[in-house]
Amino acid sequence: MNDTPWIDARGLHTYYGASHILHGVDFTVGQGETIGLMGRNGMGKSTLLKSLMGLVKPRSGSISMSGRDMTGKPPYEVARLGIAYVPEGRGIFGNLSVVENLQMAARAGTRGQRDWTYDRVLETFPRLKERLGHGGQQLSGGEQQMLTIGRALMTNPDVLILDEATEGLAPLIAREIWRICSLIKESGISSVIVDKNWKHVTQITDRNVILVKGQVVFEGSSQALQDEPGLLEQHLGV
Repeated sequence: MNDTPWIDARGLHTYYGASHILHGVDFTVGQGETIGLMGRNGMGKSTLLKSLMGLVKPRSGSISMSGRDMTGKPPYEVARLGIAYVPEGRGIFGNLSVVENLQMAARAGTRGQRDWTYDRVLETFPRLKERLGHGGQQLSGGEQQMLTIGRALMTNPDVLILDEATEGLAPLIAREIWRICSLIKESGISSVIVDKNWKHVTQITDRNVILVKGQVVFEGSSQALQDEPGLLEQHLGV
């Protein structure tokens, strides 16, 4: 493998109508890298992810993936390049069973890898194994989050983007999600994790980015972030 980053975004300016959300954001995801994307609500985190996934088109700037220009490309082309997205709100198919949600996503990765099989996903998510015949709408919020992550892993991605990883989940379920995030890192998949719990995020991540009003105000290692309590208090409210 070469050193070309999976994702390399430069100078992104993204708008919703007349509202200017991202102001010249640079954002990269290297091979095997786990990144925490942080900031208070409304600071542009989800907009950045949606811009990368092709769900929102930046008005200016560039996005390359695996060295290919993907600026303005539709989401299905981004997905074909091995980028899996777990959106805020989860987006499972409520009328499909757990089995169907998983199996409909199964495919080899960009290099033909099939590391994440149906059996491996069920071993990783034992709660899902107990609910295979349940419809998506019958699952708890935590189980739906597990199903969405499991479905993303079934695509054998190079990068997994996880928006609001533990939002609204009970502490016990949240701990399970963090355990799974660690397993994903150990498996070699790059990931981008958005979550309000910076302490848990920084236990996993290699690098962290803080957005404030659509601009990057910090980029550095977990240790560097922990060494700046004033920065945490100012921008994350802790």
